[in-house]
Amino acid sequence: MWWIILGIVVLIILWVVATYNSLITLRNRVKDAWSQIDVQLKRRFDLIPNLVETVKGYAKHEKGTLEDVVKARNTYLSASLPEDKMKADGELTQAISKLFALTESYPDLKANTNFLELQSGLEETENKIAVARQFYNDIVMQYNNKVQMVPSNIIASLFKFEKAPFFEAQEEERKNVEVKF
Repeated sequence: MWWIILGIVVLIILWVVATYNSLITLRNRVKDAWSQIDVQLKRRFDLIPNLVETVKGYAKHEKGTLEDVVKARNTYLSASLPEDKMKADGELTQAISKLFALTESYPDLKANTNFLELQSGLEETENKIAVARQFYNDIVMQYNNKVQMVPSNIIASLFKFEKAPFFEAQEEERKNVEVKF
């Protein structure tokens, strides 16, 4: 009889350890996925000042749009929480869209080799950011499922595992970009 009780206790302990370790693994994957987004956003931020300077030479009277891009970039850099960074990223994406729409009015700028290279690099980075966001959301879904579903939610609540936020488009990003000249 004691062997059966001991066996059940050992199985419960093994289940707790396995569940705890899987929660830790998923939480670390969420952090890693977020850091991959951060890497791509850093690359984007490194490209933006060069792009803005190139556009400045052609579009001197479009100062407001350029200032919006720089302001949105700085807002992201000053954000510390993932939720704040997600919001700031949405603002930056919108500002970059306006900047690219603005360039349509300047044929010489669109033909500038430096600008084309910067634009291509930024577009490639935007694609990588989109992939990284999708991967992040996939990992967050797995993690949140584990945190919320029975029986792993018991271990999650005991060890204070909390849901992770999804990377969602801000309300402004869902609207069409409107550029006025």
